[in-house]
Amino acid sequence: MSAEGAPREPHAVEECDVVVIGGGPGGSTAATLLAERGHDVVLLEKSAHPRFHIGESLLPLNLPLLGRLGVLDQVDQIGLMKPGAEFNYEGYEPAVYYFANAMDKSYPSAYEVRRSEFDHVLLKNSASKGTDVREGVRVTEVEFRPRTTSLVRSVDEQGRTQLWETRFVVDASGRDTFLANRFKIKNRNPVHNSSAIFGHFEGAVRRTGRDEGNISVYWFDHGWYWMIPLRDGAMSVGAVCWPYYMKSRKVSVDQFLLDTIALCPQMAERLKNAKLMAPALATGNFSYRAGRMTGDGYLMVGDAYAFIDPVFSSGVFLAMNSGELGAGVVDEALRNGDVSARSLRRYEKTIKRGLNIFSWFIYRITTPALREMFMSPSHSFKMEQAILSLLSADIFGKTPIRGPLLAFKTIYYISAILNWRENLAAWRKRRMAWQTKLDFVWKSGN
Repeated sequence: MSAEGAPREPHAVEECDVVVIGGGPGGSTAATLLAERGHDVVLLEKSAHPRFHIGESLLPLNLPLLGRLGVLDQVDQIGLMKPGAEFNYEGYEPAVYYFANAMDKSYPSAYEVRRSEFDHVLLKNSASKGTDVREGVRVTEVEFRPRTTSLVRSVDEQGRTQLWETRFVVDASGRDTFLANRFKIKNRNPVHNSSAIFGHFEGAVRRTGRDEGNISVYWFDHGWYWMIPLRDGAMSVGAVCWPYYMKSRKVSVDQFLLDTIALCPQMAERLKNAKLMAPALATGNFSYRAGRMTGDGYLMVGDAYAFIDPVFSSGVFLAMNSGELGAGVVDEALRNGDVSARSLRRYEKTIKRGLNIFSWFIYRITTPALREMFMSPSHSFKMEQAILSLLSADIFGKTPIRGPLLAFKTIYYISAILNWRENLAAWRKRRMAWQTKLDFVWKSGN
């Protein structure tokens, strides 16, 4: 900082083809692939890796992408193999979905990973492929200039500023949603307003044998829980809740998480001898979407554009998949000399279609009708195989899941009508959640 307390002015303007804002999975993926295609890429990450991040459960379709990035062996060394997902509700036997039974059986497993390790692997790999990675550098301003280059201003931890002249900007800033906030187009999800509380535990009861690496999902009256086993013996535990429940907190975050776990006897039993390894964390207004994800000279990837809900562990895959697809259209746009919003529409349409497929199920996951269908899976019309394909994130390829998913949705609507009283009561509770504001949590930067 200068004597006046303001960032020091940059000594020179540096030029590059692409500036990537953020070094998470989406940013690292986009930067790596663009650098491999010969572009001069600068990645600016505000933190220093490794750093803590939630979202430790990967999906099978992450694996071929990790292979294309050249890091699959490294992820295998830090990850715990995840063959499936387990769903639990009081009064039912656990329903376990194994990825090996999906319609496309090419990828029968995924990994559970510590995000600090996983993200660091991806970022180091990007640097090794030619990306100019700058950690501890925060982007403060972007000036888009029509039909010419853009200017990106950043500041490092010593207060030194840097000005970048770039042909394209990729916003991979995650939940910081840098451009969405700048353009004032970030919107809370109007149909799925939720919050989360989470922490890492030692001493939790783990599944054994083939199921050791499975994620466990539990439903309760105020939302749902996750339990994600990690390779080093820790267990990631969290609850995604409706805001009215989070607003009821009168105790510390640690105690509130423990009290929330106690509401589910199955969870409480697995954690009765477990202890928090670090203070629990909470986040509000979990779900949002920006009004657009592309424009002249820029695009957004992953959480910088939208985040729905982690119930299907889709966050890392959607970030990396959008980073890969985004890198393809940016490469094409730079080579054609056309970085207009028009040239990027195909990318935006593809990403939105995938988000909408996940969203239909996520918006209904706590309804009695869908919960019953997940706890009692049907083999008719290949519905179970299609759900497994969805849980594997096989929604952007050529696997023919549209027909079976349509059959699943049809049966869901019939079930909801036949049990209308129970589903209406759940809808009323959810409507209360939508209308509740978490003023003490929500900030413009969330």
